[in-house]
Amino acid sequence: MTMTKFASALAVCTALLTSAVAFAQDKLPNVTILATGGTIAGTGATSTTTIGYTAAKVGVERLIEAVPELKKVANVKGEQVFQIASENMTNDHWLKLAKRVNELLAQSDVDGIVITHGTDTIEETAYFLNLTVKSAKPVVIVGAMRPSTAISADGPVNLYNAVTLAGSKDAVGKGVLVSLNDQINAGRDVTKTNTSTADTFRTPELGFLGYMQDNKAHFYRQVIRKHTAETEFDVSKLDSLPQVDIVYGYANNNRVALDAFVKAGAKGIIHAGVGDGSLSNAMKPGLVEARKAGVLIVRSSRVGNGIVARNGEANDDELDFVVSDTLNAQKARILLMLALTKTTDSKAIQKLFYTY
Repeated sequence: MTMTKFASALAVCTALLTSAVAFAQDKLPNVTILATGGTIAGTGATSTTTIGYTAAKVGVERLIEAVPELKKVANVKGEQVFQIASENMTNDHWLKLAKRVNELLAQSDVDGIVITHGTDTIEETAYFLNLTVKSAKPVVIVGAMRPSTAISADGPVNLYNAVTLAGSKDAVGKGVLVSLNDQINAGRDVTKTNTSTADTFRTPELGFLGYMQDNKAHFYRQVIRKHTAETEFDVSKLDSLPQVDIVYGYANNNRVALDAFVKAGAKGIIHAGVGDGSLSNAMKPGLVEARKAGVLIVRSSRVGNGIVARNGEANDDELDFVVSDTLNAQKARILLMLALTKTTDSKAIQKLFYTY
C-alpha cells in the first residue's frame, strides 16, 4: 500500500471512529452536576482522617475528574452553585438551588440533575426540592460519609451511581431521590440515622425505593405522595420564606424557647413532641397563646417513625393545630414554610400535610 493510500485509509478510519464516538455520546443522557460542597468535597490531613476533616474544599471539576467512568454513562457538565458545609444551608440557598434546577430542567438538552451535598441536611434539601422542582426529570442528591482524601472514600462510587440514576428513564417521575451506599431513597421519607457510618441514610419502616446494582437502577416501590411537577408551590418569584422554628419536647421542658421564637417573629412553630406529639403542661399554654396570636402550630414527634394522630394526644380541632402526619420535625418545617406562602388557613394547611 502506498503512503497516499495508507494516509487516505487512516483518514477514513479516523472519521469513522470520530463518528462512532459522537454517535455514542448522542445516545448517552445529558446530566448536569450542581455542586454545593459537603463531605463529598472535603479533605483531611491524612488518608486515615475521617473525623475532623474540612468539608467543601474540592470544586466540581475535580470531583468529575476523579471519576473518569462517568463518561461511560452520561454526558456530564458541572456547575458550582455554592460551596458550604451543609449545616450552613439556609432558606436562601434552597431558593437559589431550586430556581437553578428548574432553569436547567426546562432545557431540552438536560435529562437529569445530580446535586452533590453535605450529608447533615441532605434530607431537608431533598424534601424542599421534592416540593418545588417543576419537572418529572430525575433529580438525585448525593453525598459521602468520608472525605475525598480518605482510604475507601465513598464519594466517587456514590457520584457514579447518582449520575447513572439521574440518566435513567426508570427514575423519571419518581420525585427527588437520595442515592448513597448503593441505595435509593425518596426525598420525602429519607433521614440520616447514624452520625458516621456509610449506611446512614434510611427510610425507617417504609423502606428504600430501590438499589443501584450492575450500573442500573432497580426500583421496588413507588412514591405515592404528590411531588415535583404535581405540587402547587412556585418559588420562581419568591425571595424569602416565612420564619418557621422548631421547639423540642423533653422531660422537664419549658416554654422559654417557644416564647423567644414567637417574639422574634415566627409565623409557624413545629412542636417535636414526645411520643405521639404529646404536649406537656408547661408547653401547652404557650402553644395555645401563640396560635391565638396567629402563629400556625404543627404537632410533630421526636420519635422519627409513625403517624402523628390528629386529635390523639391533643384536641387539635379545638386548639386549631395541625399535625405533621409522618413527617419528622425538620421536614414539617419545610412544608409549613411553603404552605404559608399559599395560605394561613389551618384546615387548608392540614390538607397539604396529608397531600405531600
